[in-house]
Amino acid sequence: MAAPRPPPARLSGVMVPAPIQDLEALRALTALFKEQRNRETAPRTIFQRVLDILKKSSHAVELACRDPSRVEHLASSLQLITECFRCLRNACIECSVNQNSIRNLDTIGVAVDLILLFRELRVEQESLLTAFRCGLQFLGNVASRNEDSQSIVWVHAFPELFLSCLNHPDKKIVAYSSMILFTSLNSERMKELEENLNIAIDVIEAHQKHPESEWPFLIITDHFLKSPELVKAMYAKMSNQERVTLLDLIIAKIVGDEPLTKDDVPVFLSHAELIASTFVDQCKVVLRLTSEQQADDEEALATIRLLDVLCEMTANTDLLGYLQVFPGLLERVIDLLRLIHVAGRDTTNVFSTCGCIKAEGDVSNVAEGFKSHLIRLIGILTQWVVYAVRNLTEDNSQNQDLIAKMEEQGLADASLLKKMGFEVEKRGDKLILKSTNDTPPL
Repeated sequence: MAAPRPPPARLSGVMVPAPIQDLEALRALTALFKEQRNRETAPRTIFQRVLDILKKSSHAVELACRDPSRVEHLASSLQLITECFRCLRNACIECSVNQNSIRNLDTIGVAVDLILLFRELRVEQESLLTAFRCGLQFLGNVASRNEDSQSIVWVHAFPELFLSCLNHPDKKIVAYSSMILFTSLNSERMKELEENLNIAIDVIEAHQKHPESEWPFLIITDHFLKSPELVKAMYAKMSNQERVTLLDLIIAKIVGDEPLTKDDVPVFLSHAELIASTFVDQCKVVLRLTSEQQADDEEALATIRLLDVLCEMTANTDLLGYLQVFPGLLERVIDLLRLIHVAGRDTTNVFSTCGCIKAEGDVSNVAEGFKSHLIRLIGILTQWVVYAVRNLTEDNSQNQDLIAKMEEQGLADASLLKKMGFEVEKRGDKLILKSTNDTPPL
């Protein structure tokens, strides 16, 4: 008994029957390749036949790109293209032999060219989106755990495919193209991203729009944050909203379940330099929030998030030591705290009603914890002073000798104590902590 004839495909109201023989054969292969044993025994000639069908169907898409009126007649070709991609996608699952055979036929180049044509069609039929998605899934599978295939995918896909797909309105296309980028990236290719910052920034935007998608998140945390040069170049070019997103991910990496490794520390020292220097240069923009007209200032919100990152970085001993001696950081934080205190006292604004600030875009939450974070950072950066105060109030000659030696060796910065309204006076063999009578108001 003959197999039932499938119904004709529908696209834009036009009924067009698909080539039944090829379509049924492809569907049968797609089903067979779900089994590992069938993937492992597949002859190379099968993939040549699939590629021939794909090329023939691609020609119809090329014609439609030149003549938009032909789009209405693409239904049968799109069916075949979709099933070709599904078949190839399944054949590549955990099978390096098939990955190599398919790659050596130059199927990757044909697939990338076809996917780029899909963007030129400028139509939103579900059948086109399905073919688009399946094509990206194939590229992801053919490159999975196969360095040779990853190299070929990168050669054909970078940068045009990523520029076309990472900002696509369809979230599955964004996710699949992110998967390909994540799979293909290595330390050498990261340097190419530095010359194509729009792609890196598109990944940040993809995470903003689709925070539930793991691939943009993994690209940023596992690749981008390992390249201080890329992060610095990105930060200079991003919008303030994008900066907040990046800073949030830096915080997530620092406070994650896995502590920073020995290899992570030098990289995050470079991140600390960028964040601390940016905060020192720009922190006073936070004062714009005292004005009702500037209450949602995005640059100010990004600067607030810089402070959050600095506070989290101090939990790491290496980063703390670096920040404690960072030029101008402590002085600027103390100065900003004083200015905010005055602004909150003299006028009614976000700093008068609440003691804390968080950069989450909602102005009603903006004044939550900023002052406390400033105080926290001051306390952490000057934590030796806290110990000194305790020791100086106790009759402990050994500890007093230690503090005295720190001062003599230049390890204790007396100017910091003065900014807090105190000074140390040496009387004989003892150190005395006393007020300067001009304690700055907080």
